[in-house]
Amino acid sequence: MSPIISSSELKNIPAENLIILDARTGKDAKQNYLEKHIKGARFIDLDRDLAEIGENAAFGGRHPLPSIEKFAETLSDLGMEEGAHIVVYDDKNASNAAARAWWMLRSFGFEKVQVLDGGMQAAEKTGLAFSSGEEKFDKASFIQEKQWLLPVSSLEVVENELKNNSSTVVDVRDAYRYKGESEPIDLVAGHIPGAINIPFSENLDEDGNFLSPEVLKEKYSQLLKDKPEHLIIHCGSGVTACHTILALDYAGFPIPDLYVGSWSEWSRREGKEIAKDI
Repeated sequence: MSPIISSSELKNIPAENLIILDARTGKDAKQNYLEKHIKGARFIDLDRDLAEIGENAAFGGRHPLPSIEKFAETLSDLGMEEGAHIVVYDDKNASNAAARAWWMLRSFGFEKVQVLDGGMQAAEKTGLAFSSGEEKFDKASFIQEKQWLLPVSSLEVVENELKNNSSTVVDVRDAYRYKGESEPIDLVAGHIPGAINIPFSENLDEDGNFLSPEVLKEKYSQLLKDKPEHLIIHCGSGVTACHTILALDYAGFPIPDLYVGSWSEWSRREGKEIAKDI
């Protein structure tokens, strides 16, 4: 199953066994959901459901993964049944929590998980049915996985891999953040020494949809040519990194490691070198 689904394809999928998740973010995300969402969609919250935010981002970053047990409880509360066909969307071209939710669901063990190409905006243009208020559904119970199934890297692993030149570490933040020109979210501008920059926005066309698998395959083959094959992807806090992991999977590459702590952890950790290209 392709990890990407178009709104026209979603429109033709029977409702049976289909679960849609609304992963929009921001301080008004839940209110926006209540006012208008794709019919049947269930709201999933980045900070509450897709992360377990700690007291110190120097250890885990701004959006650390929740425990597998806590995520299992979240999925049960959302009525997620084993074998369900899950479609996730946000309003940021899947560059935010939709991609993170996709990664976590796949890593938990769900196989039929897709992200809506173009997100909320594409759904509106296609004429999908919308609703408002809370959706009613039953809780679910299922076999709990004991660990995340997709590969992750810690700060220590990233540092060691770069030291030994055994992995290519890709920073998917905007170029100005990578270069250290300014930093709108974290405390320090710059990047991890040795990491290369391929902004996640380059996965999209001018309309905000994913480039075709063929174009993405050619693009990343050229960008990663002559570099170590093993990839570690990171961003600011381990969320938009999942957008590039999604794009790579869509293009047919093996799913790379996610450095969850990302720049928010590295830049806060005492003694870690910070590089700038200015």
